[in-house]
Amino acid sequence: MIGIAWKSLCNRWPTALLAVLAIAMSVALILSVEKIRRDARNSFAQTVSGTDLIVGARSGSVQLLLYSVFRIGSPTNNISWQSVEEISERKSIDWIIPLSLGDSHAGFRVLGTTDAYFEHYRFGAKRNLVFAEGKQFDDVFDAVIGSEVAAKLDYRVGDEIVAAHGTGNVALVEHERQPFKISGILEPTGTPVDRAIHVSLQGIEAMHVDWRNGATVKGEGTTAETIRTMDLKPTAVTALLVGLKSRGTVFREQRAINTYRAEPLLAILPGVALQELWSLVSVAEMALMIVSVMVVIAGLVNLMSVLLAGLNERRREMAVLRSVGARPEHVFVLLCIESTLLTLGGIVAGLLMHYIITGLGSLYLMQRFGLSVQLSLPQSIELKILASVAVAGLLAGMIPAFQAYRKSLADGLSQKL
Repeated sequence: MIGIAWKSLCNRWPTALLAVLAIAMSVALILSVEKIRRDARNSFAQTVSGTDLIVGARSGSVQLLLYSVFRIGSPTNNISWQSVEEISERKSIDWIIPLSLGDSHAGFRVLGTTDAYFEHYRFGAKRNLVFAEGKQFDDVFDAVIGSEVAAKLDYRVGDEIVAAHGTGNVALVEHERQPFKISGILEPTGTPVDRAIHVSLQGIEAMHVDWRNGATVKGEGTTAETIRTMDLKPTAVTALLVGLKSRGTVFREQRAINTYRAEPLLAILPGVALQELWSLVSVAEMALMIVSVMVVIAGLVNLMSVLLAGLNERRREMAVLRSVGARPEHVFVLLCIESTLLTLGGIVAGLLMHYIITGLGSLYLMQRFGLSVQLSLPQSIELKILASVAVAGLLAGMIPAFQAYRKSLADGLSQKL
């Protein structure tokens, strides 16, 4: 029966190919959507680990998480350096990583921080940052760049870069008088670290020496040598990553910072904020999944229509099979086998399309959105999806198979050639 079904499909290969293609496209779409959804969650969740609290100006927890960790959006206000020092002196605080944002270079964010960033920042399964080339900054005008910055802009250790005021892709006002020299390049992490240019907090202050009220002062041009001798103590930072000596004190410290009287601050738990973020985007996730399911259904309907459309042309074929001894159930099984072969062919082709889409799209997603999507074998949820499509394909084939089952031998033999 399988041989007969295969020969029948080969005899009608154009329509069979269209049915396989429709199922393949629907399978590739639903698998790609599920893959991107899962890897996007993992990519976001692994961006920062080992950090107990994130502290910033009072706003929303999701907003604070986005601009401090993912470099998305802008802060409502800064944290004074006096508050930073007071928070760092609390007995339960083990370490803090100050973050200062507000400048960029060729569309990449410039992040001001301290040596504690390279010592305590963790991502993924508490992995630390590793240098591919060079070392961390030890001069006011040193900069450490992420792997994506180096790859996209073709930078090497020793090259000079000029930061620009603001975070847009177009540099309207540049700090050309205070260029930075690249001292190190980090290995890829699959996080926003790859798209950041790291400088010291003193470097952030240094490139704004000649600035007053957000603009350069005409006629002033302080040299780098003079700037190095100046007091470059920061006055404010954007946010803090905080590590505690004991995780058991996290809620007490969070409450203390949230009720800090010197200025309005907000302390959030990264994991809780991530869950809140996913709850906000869950509607979009569900909408994408519904669209994918509808495309799969459309592919199966196309499969059923191909089989139904071919029934009228194949009535004599069915009658000949009946006349040589095939029973009605044999005809029923034959059409079920055909629908199963078409569905399996669509699943295999869909898997190949999915891997091609994932392989080509992963580069774009990393460069454009910073999402790390890796090629991998189908997971349990994907295997369940494929099994569901296979069963649905068999069920879709049962409708035309049942109609063929009901055709009588006389009805088939009465058809004109």
